[in-house]
Amino acid sequence: VFNMAVQSDGWMEPFLHFEVHRNWLAITHSLPVSSWYHENTSEWTLDYPPLFAWFEFGLSKVAQHFDKNMLLVENLNYASPETVMFQRLSVIFTDLVFIFAVRECSRCVQVQKVSRDILDQPSFVLSVLLLWNFGLFVVDHIHFQYNGFLFGFLLLSVAKHLQSEHLQGALLFSILLNLKHIYLYVAPAYGVYLLRDYCFTRDVKDGSIGWRSFSLLRLLVLGGIVVSVFTLSVGPFLVMGQLPQVLSRLFPFKRGLCHAYWAPNIWALYNILDKVLVVLGVRLKLLQEAELPRASMTGGLVQEFQHSVLPSISPATTLFCTLLSILPAVVSIWRRPRGARGFLRCLLLCALGSFMFGWHVHEKAVLLVILPLSILAVESREDAGIFLLLSTTGHYSLFPLLHTPAGELLIKVCLMLMFTTFSFTALRRLHRGKGSLLRPLEVFYLLGLVAVAIACEVVFPLSPWKHRLPFLPLLVTSVYCSVGVCYSFLRLYLSLWRSDCKNVSKTRVPSL
Repeated sequence: VFNMAVQSDGWMEPFLHFEVHRNWLAITHSLPVSSWYHENTSEWTLDYPPLFAWFEFGLSKVAQHFDKNMLLVENLNYASPETVMFQRLSVIFTDLVFIFAVRECSRCVQVQKVSRDILDQPSFVLSVLLLWNFGLFVVDHIHFQYNGFLFGFLLLSVAKHLQSEHLQGALLFSILLNLKHIYLYVAPAYGVYLLRDYCFTRDVKDGSIGWRSFSLLRLLVLGGIVVSVFTLSVGPFLVMGQLPQVLSRLFPFKRGLCHAYWAPNIWALYNILDKVLVVLGVRLKLLQEAELPRASMTGGLVQEFQHSVLPSISPATTLFCTLLSILPAVVSIWRRPRGARGFLRCLLLCALGSFMFGWHVHEKAVLLVILPLSILAVESREDAGIFLLLSTTGHYSLFPLLHTPAGELLIKVCLMLMFTTFSFTALRRLHRGKGSLLRPLEVFYLLGLVAVAIACEVVFPLSPWKHRLPFLPLLVTSVYCSVGVCYSFLRLYLSLWRSDCKNVSKTRVPSL
């Protein structure tokens, strides 16, 4: 309601993704299925999996009752009030999936003690952290996407595993994977966990695998669910011989290592290190400025980034680094599953490892970690600290998505302050009496984030550098936030290692 009111006051023009999804509505409504992944009138071609294309097709049947002109492929950048209204309402309506998923997750929270005070109830705090998540609100209801709908499937799948409904969880994740392929990030966690915890029915006393307990029937049922979903989604395009074309749209490796705005990950730090070395090399006359790639001296905020001093990164390199980063987490749940919460921790590490080292990562992908981490944050003091650090850093890294002036600066600052204040207050209250949730160095880092925000959002627009170095706020935001994200990744792994150590000590047989 708040968002629709702001839109009607004319504060916000439709963002890029309005046109992306309007174009997809037009493609799926106006063209035969065989043309969906070939149509390229607009630069915003269909690049989501087939099941999402069918989702857009279903929406188009409703959209025609609002404004039929939005469903014409040639109507590029069409944004009538009826079109914007429909797209806003479609996001709000599909968020019902997310709301239901939050309800299911809240029912899975482990409660140490019962309290009548609602702020002392982990299930209530979790509901607020998820339903009022600042990043999701910005990405879906201002920037515009359907992430709430998609995250609903993810959280519902996680909830089903927490409830030991493994087949339902596998079905939901298979559907999700065919709606948006970014969730391949967490597929290793699902695959290993289901094989280890569902297909092997029991362990030996020391927690290792009981090989004789393997159930071929369970594996066949699980495989049947996955294959059925993929067949329904991809099958028509496979029959038409268009699978290579679909895959080329889903995995466009020509887009370059980094997105136009560097996601706050390890490659942002790698890029800035290359730039620092270039500047030093030029000043020390070790490099000739005229011979350097143009992007290296103008900010590099383009899709293709060519490094000048450090080796350029290939898709194969990012894949190797990603697999290496998630390997310890996957091995951990294979050796000692620790139930559904062990799976959830592995899912978080797979998501964050892929965000850290993946190819052409979008800044919005950090929500793939922040939202599921909310579940652990209300149960564990250590996870609450990681959540506060990562959510504050990750949410601020989304600020450049709202790059239009004045009114939206006030909106995004107020919304983030409200969410962050509640997060700190509620989690401190839940875990009170157990010490501070954040270490002094972490508090100092977050205070630095405030200084970065003031410099980028207030000081820089008024400075003479605004026209000379327009990319500078993006670069500073990306690099500073990268430090916090990388640190959170290490803390998550440290918590996994501590958990493994505790489990080993519990299963160790005392010497006589």
